[in-house]
Amino acid sequence: MEQLREKQMAWLRQIHEHPELSYEEYETTRLVKQVLTDAGIQLIDTGMPTGAVATIGHGPGHVIGLRSDMDALPIQEETDLPYASREPGKMHACGHDFHTVTMLGAALMLKEMEDQLPGRAVVVFQPAEESGGVSGGTRVAESGATDDAELFLALHSYPHFEAGTLGIKEGPVMASVDAFKVTLKGVGSHAATPHKGVDPIPGMSALVLNLQTIVSRVLSPFETGLVTVAHAQAGNTWNVIPTEAVIEGTVRAMDQRVRERIKAAFYRMAEHTAETYGLRAEIEWLAGPGPVVNDERLCAMAREVATGLGFVIDRQEDTMGGEDFSEYLRIPHKRPGLFVRVGTGGGYANHHPKFTVDPEAMYPASVFFRDLAIRCMERGAEG
Repeated sequence: MEQLREKQMAWLRQIHEHPELSYEEYETTRLVKQVLTDAGIQLIDTGMPTGAVATIGHGPGHVIGLRSDMDALPIQEETDLPYASREPGKMHACGHDFHTVTMLGAALMLKEMEDQLPGRAVVVFQPAEESGGVSGGTRVAESGATDDAELFLALHSYPHFEAGTLGIKEGPVMASVDAFKVTLKGVGSHAATPHKGVDPIPGMSALVLNLQTIVSRVLSPFETGLVTVAHAQAGNTWNVIPTEAVIEGTVRAMDQRVRERIKAAFYRMAEHTAETYGLRAEIEWLAGPGPVVNDERLCAMAREVATGLGFVIDRQEDTMGGEDFSEYLRIPHKRPGLFVRVGTGGGYANHHPKFTVDPEAMYPASVFFRDLAIRCMERGAEG
């Protein structure tokens, strides 16, 4: 036990000191694959240059997916850790180094008892969770390397809980993430002769306000959704009416049906508002990962395992943040999943330049995921 703790601390230091951004996780991938192969763990080829997928066990029981992620963020670290980032402008500010090392520990524990495992584990070390384009979760799930898994388990560091506490909650725990860009096309003119053009700025202003009514008037008060306009731009000087105005932002929902209704209302509102102001709307919609929904029976099993190991169990906070873990729950087919928040202390929120994790949380979390995986191998998603 103590030997694995020491190894985990050494891996955490190495990965934290050398953070790598999405799809650039070459050294992290090299470390992970070396640890796995040294332990005799079989790797599954994904055809991707970064990330790793491993398989452990050959029992007749259920096949369980375990997922972690490994990419860092473009943030300048401001902690005083002795193993702070050595890479300017890059930092593990979301705990993905912690996730990687925790799941490495669980993988090694499962390997030690491979001959006694009732089923099989497929362990994912995913690149590019933070990617603004096609996420690593999508690409790993579409690679076919995880097709055999009947269910998936995942973790995320949670600074609002101290080490020794787990956040477990049934139902939606992370939102779907879609991005939009609307370009309103008008006719430019001199600011002194607006009647000779078609000013896009009033139409843009009206659209920003109109979009706020989607959540308040299209959705039920008992449904959860969000429409945020985070960027608005028009023109570049004081005496010229521009030819176009642009807004960008994000749409979030905790339910797939609500997500689809928001999108339909958004298109309708953008097109009609543009028409009202004599403009033409060009809409770009980037669909991201869907909502993460925790399976009720997996939550019950996780509570049983956590209680037996002495963890404190708390209800994780609701959030409109997104997570591409949802991709494993829909590709290549719908399957149950569980997303657990692991208390890591530190005080500062994820994505903050002073974000830290308590390394003491790693080993117990590895034990938890080992034991939960074995329980799931025995029972499957039926509990």
